[in-house]
Amino acid sequence: MSNFTSADTFELAGRPVRRMGYGAMQLAGPGVFGPPKDRAAAVAVLREAVVSGVNHIDTSDFYGPHITNQIIREALHPYRDDLVLVTKLGAIRDDKGAWLAALEPADLERGVHDNLRNLGLDVLDIVNIRIMGDIHAPAEGSIERQVTALAELQQRGLVRHIGLSNATPTQIAEAQRIAPIVCVQNQYNLVHRTDDALVDALAEQGIAYVPFFPLGGFTPIQSSALSQIAQTLQATPMQVALAWLLHRSPNLLLIPGTSSLEHLRENLQAGDLRLSDVVLAELNAIGTTGSVNH
Repeated sequence: MSNFTSADTFELAGRPVRRMGYGAMQLAGPGVFGPPKDRAAAVAVLREAVVSGVNHIDTSDFYGPHITNQIIREALHPYRDDLVLVTKLGAIRDDKGAWLAALEPADLERGVHDNLRNLGLDVLDIVNIRIMGDIHAPAEGSIERQVTALAELQQRGLVRHIGLSNATPTQIAEAQRIAPIVCVQNQYNLVHRTDDALVDALAEQGIAYVPFFPLGGFTPIQSSALSQIAQTLQATPMQVALAWLLHRSPNLLLIPGTSSLEHLRENLQAGDLRLSDVVLAELNAIGTTGSVNH
């Protein structure tokens, strides 16, 4: 099991969080809809994550919907003082599990209250506005109304800090003119590096970047190359992909998700995987082979 040190932290909304966090999305049923097959197992994964040193958990009330937050409350409430729960708004689910945009100010206020109720909180630590964009890729368009609405909820004391998900640099700058932004959550990994410049720009501002899909968008050739490197390191491809992200920039906070205790332990062990300059060069080269970058 991974043992974290102080060097593995980054300041998020004024609080030191360990860079290896946990994403709760997979605690819901298939397709992030409905209850899990084994609720007790989901509770056990959350409790072990926190015992193992995780103090940054990513969630949303539209996971399930409601179910993931209710499991978090069952497992961890009352919450430890050092635990930072980050949730997101911007979607709802219909009765068949489809994802529908919910970005009107009234939708955002309703989403805040749903998260508060199901997490058992009076105020949310951090709320990300999930901009629908192009599903897993940002698309330009003003987000002034959404950020203004959330900033008003912040002024009312329901939200402490604001973040963005699936956002472009232009949208981030627009949001920062309205309210401080403490984190950005976008797709980013070894081969999907469209946000390289954004990662560095946010690091200079002391803003956390939270990548999702650490193995998303790999071609078969890229996956094969990663697997070969992982084999030489006696690690899994996921562990190597996570370790690369940790090496990439100190402001990257990881939120790998799983409903399995075994996979949780494997993911946390990625924090102990040290990559030599030679291995890092080999990994960086993978991103230029059959690249899917734009």
